[in-house]
Amino acid sequence: MRYLISCLLFTLTAWGSWPRLFQSLGLDSARVTILEGAVPKEGFQPGSATVNVRSVTDRFGPELQIVWKEAQTVPRYELPAEAIVFTRERWTGAPLAAGFRRGSQIVFWTAVPLGEQGYERFPYIPQALAELGLLPRAESRGLWAFFDSSYRLRADPDYLAARWRSGGVSALHIAAWHYWEPDPERDAWLSRLIEACHRHAIVTYAWVELPHVSDRFWADHPEWREQTATGQDAHLDWRKLMNLNNPDCAASIDQGLRALLLRFDWDGVNLGELYFESLEGYQNPARFTPFNTQVRDAFREKNGFDPKDLYDPRSKRFHARDARPMRQFLDYRADLVAGLQADWLNRIESIRQSKPWLDLAFTHVDDRFDLTMRDKVGADAARLLPAAAAHHATFLVEDPATVWHLGPERYEEIARRYVPLVAGGQPLAIDINVVERYQDVYPTKQQTGAELFRLVHGAATAFPQVALYFENSILPVDWPLLAAAASPATHSVTGDAFDVESPQVVAVAWTGCALVNGEPWRIHQAGRLLLPAGHSQVEPCPPGTQPGPLLLDFNGGMEKAVLHDSRLTVTYTARTRAIAVLPSGEFRLLPAGHHTVTLGAGEP
Repeated sequence: MRYLISCLLFTLTAWGSWPRLFQSLGLDSARVTILEGAVPKEGFQPGSATVNVRSVTDRFGPELQIVWKEAQTVPRYELPAEAIVFTRERWTGAPLAAGFRRGSQIVFWTAVPLGEQGYERFPYIPQALAELGLLPRAESRGLWAFFDSSYRLRADPDYLAARWRSGGVSALHIAAWHYWEPDPERDAWLSRLIEACHRHAIVTYAWVELPHVSDRFWADHPEWREQTATGQDAHLDWRKLMNLNNPDCAASIDQGLRALLLRFDWDGVNLGELYFESLEGYQNPARFTPFNTQVRDAFREKNGFDPKDLYDPRSKRFHARDARPMRQFLDYRADLVAGLQADWLNRIESIRQSKPWLDLAFTHVDDRFDLTMRDKVGADAARLLPAAAAHHATFLVEDPATVWHLGPERYEEIARRYVPLVAGGQPLAIDINVVERYQDVYPTKQQTGAELFRLVHGAATAFPQVALYFENSILPVDWPLLAAAASPATHSVTGDAFDVESPQVVAVAWTGCALVNGEPWRIHQAGRLLLPAGHSQVEPCPPGTQPGPLLLDFNGGMEKAVLHDSRLTVTYTARTRAIAVLPSGEFRLLPAGHHTVTLGAGEP
C-alpha cells in the first residue's frame, strides 16, 4: 500500500504523526515524499517471506535498545539500489526504513506507519532526513542545561563550551557542591570552565541542592545530619541531607555559600529542590524526612505529640489506623518547606549586594500537574511563587519522574496550570529530565531522537524558557538538531527571501552576505545569522558585497541592532550579564538589565 503525503496534506492533517515530526524541527515538508508499505513503482517490493518485528537497530544508534511496544508482522522488502537503509529488524536485518535523494526532493520509506506520536517505532528519522539533506533553518540560542563535572573530569572546557553553544545553550547550571570547599586544582578547573563558557557566550549559574551541601560537609558534621522516620541519617540516593532547621548548621551553610558565590565569576544562582524527601511519601519511613530533633520538638509543642508516634503501632496516632495525625504532620511539613525557601531566598538576596548582576532561579518540582507532590516532598508552588517573584527569580518547574512516560502535550497542560499563578512578567521555565525512565516506555528507555525533539519543541512553545537535565545525558547523535527543536520560530521562503518570526533571539542558517529588513547584517558566524526577536526578512546582498561580521555571538535578549559607520548599536535586555563575542575572539561582559551598547572593531 502506498501513501504519498503532499504539502497540502501536511497542512490539513493537523494531528498526523508525520506533520508533528516535521513541525518539531521546522523542516520543509514540501521537499519530502513519504512512502509507507509496498510501492512497486518506486522499487519497494514486498517478498513472500515475513518478519516478526519487535526489536530494531538503527544506524544512528546501533548499540541502543530500540523496542516496539507491539510486534508487527512485516514483509521482507526488496529496495531500490539507491536507497540508504536506516532501520532494520535486529535479528534478521530486514529493512524497515530507508530513503534517497532525487534532485532536490527526498524520498523516504517505512515498512509500517510511524505511530500516533511519530516516534513510537523509528526514533532517528530526523537524523536520517538530515543525512539526506533536509536540515532545519531556524535554531534557538536560549536553552539552559545542567552540568555535573563528576561526569566530565577529563573533558576540555573549550571543547565542551563550543559543543553546548552549537546546541543552543545560553546558560549552564553547574553542580556547585563539588566546589563547596576550596581546592586549588578543582577551583582552577572550574575557573577555566566558566571562562570558556563566557568565551562562547554562555553564562554560568551556581547550582546548589540544599539540604545537600557537599560530601565533605556531611562527613565533617554528623551532628547536623537530617534524620528519616526510622531514625537513620538521611543519605537518600545521591543527596546527603543536612538539618537546615538547626541554627548552627544553617549559619555554617550560609557562610559556605557566600564564600562559594564570591570565589568564582558566577552569573547566577540556581536554588534547586529545596524541600524534603521522598517521592514515595510517608508510606516509606526509611526515606521520609524531616525527623530531626528541632522539627520533632517544635511539632510536639504545637500539636501535642511526637511525629515518631505516626509510625508506632502502639500509639493512637499510628497512621495506619488514623489518617488525621499524618495530615497534621504533612501540612506542618509543607509550612516548614515554605519557611526554608523564603529564608534561603533572602540569604541569597543579601549575597547579591556584592554581585548585583547575579540572576536567581528556583528549581521546584511540579505539584500542579502531579497533585501528589505536596504530600510527598512538601512542595507547594502556589505558596512559593510570590516569594520567588519578590526576588525576581525565574521559577523553573521540574518535570516530575511520575509523568516522564507521558507525551509532549503535557507541557501545554503544565503551563496552563502555572500561568494563572505567576505575577505579571514573572519568568517561568520548564525542566526536562532526559534520563532513563522507570516506567515501561517505548521505543527507548531514555528520550532520544524524534521523541526528544518533540518534547523539547513542545516545552519551548509552552514556556518562555527550557532547561535540560542534563548536558551529559543528551546523546551525541541528538546535539546537531537540539537547537532547532528548541526554537519556537516560524518561517517561510518566498523566492530568495527568508521570513522568520520568533518570540526570542533566533539563529538562521544562511550562506554568504545577508540583508535583514533591507540592511546589511553584521552579526553572524559559521553559516548562521543571529537575529533579534520579532519579524525579520532575510535576503541575499547585492553581488560583490561581502561585509564581515562586527559581532560573532551575543547571548542577551537582543531587541534590535543598527549599523552606523561600521559600528553596531545593539539594544538588549538581560537577566544577568550579557556576553558579546567579537571577531577577534575576545568577549565582553555587558551589564544586566535593559541597555543599548555600541560595538565595533575596538572596545564596546
